[in-house]
Amino acid sequence: MSGHSKWANIKNKKAKTDAVKGKIFTKLGRELAVAAKGNPDPYTNSKLADAIAKAKAANMPNDNIKRSIAKASGELSGVNYENLTYEGYGIGGSAVIVKTLTDNKNRTGGDVRHIFDKCGGNLGTTGSVSYMFENKGVIVIERTVELDEDTMMELVLESGAEDVITEEDSYEIRTAPSDFSAVRKFFEEKNYEFLEAGVMMIPNDKVTLSAEQLVSFNKMLDMFDDNDDVQEVYHNVDLPETDDEE
Repeated sequence: MSGHSKWANIKNKKAKTDAVKGKIFTKLGRELAVAAKGNPDPYTNSKLADAIAKAKAANMPNDNIKRSIAKASGELSGVNYENLTYEGYGIGGSAVIVKTLTDNKNRTGGDVRHIFDKCGGNLGTTGSVSYMFENKGVIVIERTVELDEDTMMELVLESGAEDVITEEDSYEIRTAPSDFSAVRKFFEEKNYEFLEAGVMMIPNDKVTLSAEQLVSFNKMLDMFDDNDDVQEVYHNVDLPETDDEE
């Protein structure tokens, strides 16, 4: 789940291995349970509704989603998770933002620092790289013959979204973070399926790494993905399109 990409390679996105899917579903499950804590009704809890849309975009089965929400009133009822964000530099001066959901910030902070150090980077202070990113709501919908550019532009204007970026096989709709829930609901009510849905950190500019640096950088992304406390990783590296950035 690391980084923001062009979503151009839909076939690869749909063909994730079971192991990768399981890892993603575990992280999404925790996010769902935390969002549902105190109010398990997505109709009155927009944070939970957003989390459900994100899970569905990742092809998480409905049964898994329901079980994760049920955990909020069961095994997680006495656990307090914190959303913590870490900023740092990867190899080659790349900018990296790590978003975590943890019940032990000392453990998570140590793990994040270790991963940065091991892969040629270093953990920074709050604000050290976030100024290089914009916080945006992002909804990605597959581009089809029926859903042409003119139709999508009309929908975007009607929905209140800020912009749409047209790719070869997808549309990337961008919103202000505060408008994301309303725009998501607009497209859901029109029965569009999402390839991606969430509030994300979008880099203002991208950096290019050497082939050798990319090996270390991808190793760092894999280590973050393997860490149970890490929910999302955003960065400003221009990864080759053949690589699966998520």
